Amino acid sequence: MGIKKDKAVTIAAAFELSRRAASEEKWYSNEKISSPSDIAEIFIPLLRDELKEVFIVVCLNSANKIIKYEKISIGNLNSSVVQPREVFKTAIENNSANIILIHNHPSGNPEPSNEDISLTRKMVEAGKLMEIQVFDHLIIAGNNFTSLVEKRII
Repeated sequence: MGIKKDKAVTIAAAFELSRRAASEEKWYSNEKISSPSDIAEIFIPLLRDELKEVFIVVCLNSANKIIKYEKISIGNLNSSVVQPREVFKTAIENNSANIILIHNHPSGNPEPSNEDISLTRKMVEAGKLMEIQVFDHLIIAGNNFTSLVEKRII
């Protein structure tokens, strides 16, 4: 008798979701981060087509290898505001030596807004107090990205 179209789509989606989850666990354990383009190469495919603003904390060990990443905020445009307690809670739980902040601009403009700059400076100051260095804050927009370290904002 076969399966109906709705069930086939559900099954295909489940397979795709499990494939992505399996590959997500696999990739980050061996990646050493040495430049903003290394991190952008990993996260552009994950955020390229995202329609909502997503804020991610990437936790690094002392050898600059990715321990884990966590989405800590998903919202509509300009509503993905995060607080230091959310960012550093993730970093502390994962025993991170350093972190990288990432968020996307679904509008396609990779340039940092005044809010992005203010938030980044706030996170850098909080990181100093917690002895967890904020290595960078990347803004991803489509296939482009901006590093706030490369722009000398932090």
